Amino acid sequence: MNFEYSEKVQQLIKRVSDFMDANVFPVEQQMHDLVAQDPWTTPPLMDELKAKAKAAGLWNLFLPVAYGKYSAGLTNLEYAPLAEIMGKVMWGPEVFNCAAPDTGNMEVLAKYGNEAQKKQWLEPLLAGEIRSAFAMTEPEVASSDATNIELRIERDGDQYVINGRKFYISGACRKQCEIMIVMGKTDAKNSNRYIQQSQVLVPMNTPGVTMVRPMKVFGYVDAPEGHAEITFENVRVPVENILVGEGKGFEIAQGRLGPGRIHHCMRSIGVAQRALDLMCKRVNERIVFGRPMIKQQSVREDIAKSACQIEQARLMTLKAAQKMDTEGNKAAKDLIAMIKIVAPSMSLDVIDRAIQCHGALGVSQDTFLAHAYAGQRTLRLADGPDQVHMMQLGRDLVKKIAG
Repeated sequence: MNFEYSEKVQQLIKRVSDFMDANVFPVEQQMHDLVAQDPWTTPPLMDELKAKAKAAGLWNLFLPVAYGKYSAGLTNLEYAPLAEIMGKVMWGPEVFNCAAPDTGNMEVLAKYGNEAQKKQWLEPLLAGEIRSAFAMTEPEVASSDATNIELRIERDGDQYVINGRKFYISGACRKQCEIMIVMGKTDAKNSNRYIQQSQVLVPMNTPGVTMVRPMKVFGYVDAPEGHAEITFENVRVPVENILVGEGKGFEIAQGRLGPGRIHHCMRSIGVAQRALDLMCKRVNERIVFGRPMIKQQSVREDIAKSACQIEQARLMTLKAAQKMDTEGNKAAKDLIAMIKIVAPSMSLDVIDRAIQCHGALGVSQDTFLAHAYAGQRTLRLADGPDQVHMMQLGRDLVKKIAG
């Protein structure tokens, strides 16, 4: 394994870092204030930052080379350090049009969409003109097992009729969100549970789509994207809105979630690194019991542990990214599962230590730590709970080793 970055990637690392330092970190509080004034609308400041990033050529960096004309030409391994830098600010990836759930939806449309779907939805998403959402999780069933999904997608002539309820639909609260990819069952009685599901494109303004409420995450509404609860009551869309065809929903979901999971992990490392940097600054300046906190042995140990954990997770993420590039996402599924188990928990450990070093300040709104902790805790559920990844990883390892 060789994780030395090419001159091209080193230049991109510098350019993204410089952009963040010059344009993103200085307006972090301003962005939060603007969102508080109008929670579900993209602030004009974000549009200004996106225009700057696009003009600087720091745009759509997440799409790997396999996506041809839509790709920025980077491998997963090359994108990893860039995602880490963007992830240091919760809304940072959006500036570069590299934010979930749009990233996953763009990958789906690039890989599975037909030409009309790409023209109508992928192109404006790639341009950063609209936002999107992915509707999979349901309140009444264990959605970590996608075969449990109850939302119905039934054919009626040249239309599909959709009925059901979804929640925690990230991105759907935002007024600029125009399209959802919705997963449901087109063939609920099929004996093969993995071809019961399909995915369809549902515009947000379709009659019968009702926003019930924004769901909170540890008290945060995560505006402006939010996490919506939505009901679908006799929602009708043309049959042309199906992705690939009936029965392909589970296959599409698996194709979507592999890259999405590792992108989350890349950003988790950025969050953890920022927390460690903040902790180092704090303990060097804060005086307790007559001397700087860094003089305390337990504080030094916390910093050392944090640095070790971050580097371990970073290396595992790079290894997984490299295997995805060289052997494909399916071949890298064990490593993707490992890092999805490891990275959010690692980030939580590091943030928790940083909060402890900050005392009451650490749980306040005056640092990014409390909100980051809530976000990272959510990642232990998003894209599959830890237990599902561990169950499948353990099963696959025993098969491989015991033969």
